Amino acid sequence: MPESFRLVKKYPNRRLYVKVVDAKTGEDLTRSILLQIIIEEETAGVPLFTTELLAQMIRFYGHAMEGMLGKYLETNIKSFTEFQKKLAEQSHSLYGENSNQGQSDMWSQFMSFQGPAMQTMMATYMDQSKKMVHQMQDQLKTQTFNMFSAIPVPGFGNNDQKKPKQ
Repeated sequence: MPESFRLVKKYPNRRLYVKVVDAKTGEDLTRSILLQIIIEEETAGVPLFTTELLAQMIRFYGHAMEGMLGKYLETNIKSFTEFQKKLAEQSHSLYGENSNQGQSDMWSQFMSFQGPAMQTMMATYMDQSKKMVHQMQDQLKTQTFNMFSAIPVPGFGNNDQKKPKQ
């Protein structure tokens, strides 16, 4: 009997509703399939990620803040998606059935009028995010210092240690 294959579709609107499971083992393959799709998209045309961004992401592996980066990116992508959805809804209410053209027009108008404001807003947001990451790093340093300074080590004067700057 021939082996049956499941078709995984990637739709033009880039929405991907997929869960891929190995038929024999039941292992969830979704993550590896999604990574393959990203690789194909990145090599097929204009890449979404710059080389510098990819290098910075790789540097986070094994770093103390590794877990934070994924959550940070996920939160920001959700915010961007919500913004896009609201823009599409406004476009549909203004242009009705021709909302694709309307959305494109609306986005162009938005960027031409709000571009500088958007850049300022994003710069402020990035500064706030940077400060938040630095605060979390400082908290981790302080907690680590407090945790390890309580452990007596023969031959080392624990009283000589200096608390990290806040």
